[in-house]
Amino acid sequence: MVSRAVADIRKNWAESDRKRDEGLTTPENIIRHDDIAYGPYGTFNLLDIYHTRDAVKKQPAIVNIHGGAWVYGSKEIYQFYCMGLAQRGFTVVNINYRLAPENKYPAALEDINRVFCFLKEQGENYFVDTDNLFVVGDSAGGQLASHYLAVFTNPEFAKLFKFKTPDVTIRAAALNCGLYDARKCAEYGLDEPFLEYIGKEEWGNSGKGEEIMESLDTMKYLTGDFPPSFVMSAYHDFLLENAQPMYERLKELSVPCEIKIYGSKEQEEIAHVFHVNCRLKEAAKCNDDECAFFKKFENI
Repeated sequence: MVSRAVADIRKNWAESDRKRDEGLTTPENIIRHDDIAYGPYGTFNLLDIYHTRDAVKKQPAIVNIHGGAWVYGSKEIYQFYCMGLAQRGFTVVNINYRLAPENKYPAALEDINRVFCFLKEQGENYFVDTDNLFVVGDSAGGQLASHYLAVFTNPEFAKLFKFKTPDVTIRAAALNCGLYDARKCAEYGLDEPFLEYIGKEEWGNSGKGEEIMESLDTMKYLTGDFPPSFVMSAYHDFLLENAQPMYERLKELSVPCEIKIYGSKEQEEIAHVFHVNCRLKEAAKCNDDECAFFKKFENI
């Protein structure tokens, strides 16, 4: 039984996403490989891969981690955004992962790791260069991306998790409209769906509350090995206040990084995860900027 808040998110956000993408179709120059299984959890462990028709060899690849407050979302609602990234010269891997509250933390992180393991083993079959990987994540996906990348780049943090990260190279990331200080969010109950994702109400029964809290402390375990990052938000993004602290922390660690806040007071449509809306000129500009940032870190 899901909470009323989760039920409302799943209903209302799905309606909004359908309206946003109504009438959009697969571009003629894109080849898509749909519903590839990368793990044992059925629909939750499917991914799509997109590349242009003229791809003849492996090329730099972007892995997209969708948003949805940890309780909603799928690769289907990100397909047009991801195909747009593919048109900018990348192979794009668009993934599902297990959602809360039916699947508790760290299920989503485990699935993200499975994706990279899959790419290590089979990516070349789909024009994926595992020496040239990039990550984009927005909203909850931004939190998951930053969390996973902290685990991926910090062996001490990795000891707190049961999965083993694969031998691939993640060159850079774009953290879009995300929430990054997961420990603070858990301690102060700042986001109800996040609390459902981490199962905080159940911690008293498990006796593992502090252990879980430590494993959520992404900001503590960031190091200078974190991938170069483009930190993005928008003037009307309700998570705007999270962007600057993340940028400042990465800058403090000498991680190559940029921050960009899009829109203005007058542009109310340039809000949370606006970059996924293919009809917005500002979205095209943002996605161009992020892909240009990635190209600076490609291993040619």
